[in-house]
Order: sequence, then structure tokens, then C-alpha cells
Amino acid sequence: MSFPPVVDHELEGWVLFWAELAPQAGPPEALAEVRREAAARARAALTVEKLAAHPAAAAVRKLFRAAGCDPTRYRPSAEALLRRVLKGDELPAIDPSVDLNNCLSMELVVPACVMDVGGITPPFTLRAGRPGESMTSMRGPFDLAAKPTLVDAAGPFGTPITDSERVKVTAATTGVWLVAYLPAGVVTPDEAAGCLRRLVERAPLARLGATAHTPG
Repeated sequence: MSFPPVVDHELEGWVLFWAELAPQAGPPEALAEVRREAAARARAALTVEKLAAHPAAAAVRKLFRAAGCDPTRYRPSAEALLRRVLKGDELPAIDPSVDLNNCLSMELVVPACVMDVGGITPPFTLRAGRPGESMTSMRGPFDLAAKPTLVDAAGPFGTPITDSERVKVTAATTGVWLVAYLPAGVVTPDEAAGCLRRLVERAPLARLGATAHTPG
């Protein structure tokens, strides 16, 4: 599958940062340390009470509202993750690609996800979910109406809230794409690329390939 993907942006204000990841063997203790460090940095810089006022979090909330979604009812995934960490939870070990993604999301304070390339069929569209539209998410059936939604040729497969079971990364996955939902003018693709590169260098359990972005 060719990279970068073609994305039709129907929602303004979003920049989608894309990266290719190839899982590979590496020292799991390095990734554990990266997770601990990311959590420690978050706790040193933020509190639950101050999280919504963070420039990136505030900008993402504004984009949710522009799509018709209440971000206090359906929290952006970065906020949900950071709230758990700021309350004392540790970042769990899930999968190397997922763990790197979660660290990136916390560092940038923006939603991000990884997807099994074998589960997607470009071209993609970023748009608001339609009335009655849903997907089988990591949380079960998920109503997509008025929520920022990524759609491919087979239908909806992700949101900056949760993602589809169809694109779930597993031990059998051989190719991974990461997407970070950046608020334009607040977090840049270069910042995202630099942060991801540093994480992969610290925990080399995935090989970082090409990166790209699709502007809103």
C-alpha cells in the first residue's frame, strides 16, 4: 500500500500526521522506561484541573465542538489517557506500537492511534460522523454521529476518541501506520515527527519509516 495516504479533509482545522512503523524485536525494558518517563513528565507539567486549558487540548476541544461533538461527554483520547495518568495510573504495556503511540499522544497532548495496514483500504476521508452511523470500536458499538471520523473505502475506522476493532494492532501485524490528529497552528507535523523519532530511538521496538502529513 502506498504511503502517504490520500485523505479528503471535510473538517477544517485538522492536520493529520502520518508515520510508518515496522514492529521489530528489541529490549522491552527500554520501552517500560520510556512509558515511565512519559508519565513522569506529564505529572510534572500538568494536573487534571489544568489539562483542559493546555493549548493543544483546548484547540482539540474547539475542533470537536466545530464538528458538533461535546468534548466533555466524549473526551479526546489524549485527554482520557492523560487524566488516568495524572490520577496516578501507570501507562500499561499493550503492544510496542501502541505503547509508542500512547507516549506520543501524551507528549503532544493530541489524539493519536496506530492501525494495522492490512485492515485499511485508502482513500481516506476525515469528516463528521453521520446520523445513525456507527462502528465496532475498542469499547464496543460506538455511535459516530457528529464526531470527527476517519473513513476508508470500507467505512469508518477511527476517531480521535476511539478506534475500530477492524484496524487493531496484534502480534500478527507486520505493518503499522500511526496517525496523530493535530490542531493546525498549535502542534506542527515537525514537532510530531521529532517527538516520535526520539521515542523510537529510546525504545527501538519499531523501525520508523516515512512520515507525512495531510493538511486541514
